[in-house]
Amino acid sequence: MKRKAIDARASPAAKRQKESMPEYCDAEPCKDANGTILWPAAPEAIEKARDFLKQCAASQQKTLIVPDKDADGLDAGVIIYRTLVALGAPPSSIGVHLVRKGSSIHDDEERKAMNAKEAKYIIVVDQGSRPAPPVVDDPEVESLIIDHHLSDEFPKNSLVSHLDSSRTKFDEDQVVSACHYPPVATSSLLTYEICKPLHSDIASSCGYLCAMGTHGDLGNTLKWDPPFPDMKEVFKTHTKKAINDAVSLLNAPRRTAKFDVISAWETLLSTSSPKEILSNNRLLSTRAEINEEVERQTHTAPKFSKDGKIAVFRIHSAAQVHPVIATRWATSPPPA
Repeated sequence: MKRKAIDARASPAAKRQKESMPEYCDAEPCKDANGTILWPAAPEAIEKARDFLKQCAASQQKTLIVPDKDADGLDAGVIIYRTLVALGAPPSSIGVHLVRKGSSIHDDEERKAMNAKEAKYIIVVDQGSRPAPPVVDDPEVESLIIDHHLSDEFPKNSLVSHLDSSRTKFDEDQVVSACHYPPVATSSLLTYEICKPLHSDIASSCGYLCAMGTHGDLGNTLKWDPPFPDMKEVFKTHTKKAINDAVSLLNAPRRTAKFDVISAWETLLSTSSPKEILSNNRLLSTRAEINEEVERQTHTAPKFSKDGKIAVFRIHSAAQVHPVIATRWATSPPPA
């Protein structure tokens, strides 16, 4: 006896075909009038950023790097540090300013703290942007802002501007932003693309930093398709597991009550691979501290709205574990 074919449309038990989601790099890139892809930022802004870094290194004067506290910002900062050193800047001339917990580079206290370090050049990375006073008040200080967060407004006198080739000083502080150039690059990826042509060692010494920062922001399932760079050599040298595990360690210090971001920064400066990062005792202890606090706070019972769509948690913790707990509960079913 022949069986009748089952009509999938009429059967509730029939498996529905899973909708395919576009990959991150599938976003349509910007192009110029000739059809050339414009990525990861405006070409003129990228060239000015390179000019700024070359001038900064050649000056041999004090430089201050101001990276954000997460893996993307810190990795971008170290890429800049290694680029400046490769271009001839003395390591002793390069300092770092890490913004305090709960603060912004636009706060008066942070601006005063940066100004007090008496740097000739300031490079701000991955800090986001908004209308604000100049990065510092000293008009002789030249600044470069590298970012990918959506914004069309920047600190006063920090605009994308033309370089007057007849002068040794930039007309205005420089900005290079990836926010309007899809697929939007992370700050570490944008920084890597800016710095890579400046010295032959950057690709080999900073490729893994670019990968860690990018995975830190975009996730570890990212497919590195064009216009993103070909990272096959990086992933041959450093396994994706090591890169992703290192990201977890680098993000742990910023979540601690102590806000020990300097530990992540110093670890990145003193290591040359994700594998080395994974054996760093300072980072391992900070991650253990965060895991313990997450476990302690995870059992906090949420209060749901009447429709079950909104959950509110009352958590008292000096550590930044709130988003981790929210993410865990996001996949939990609402009460019946």
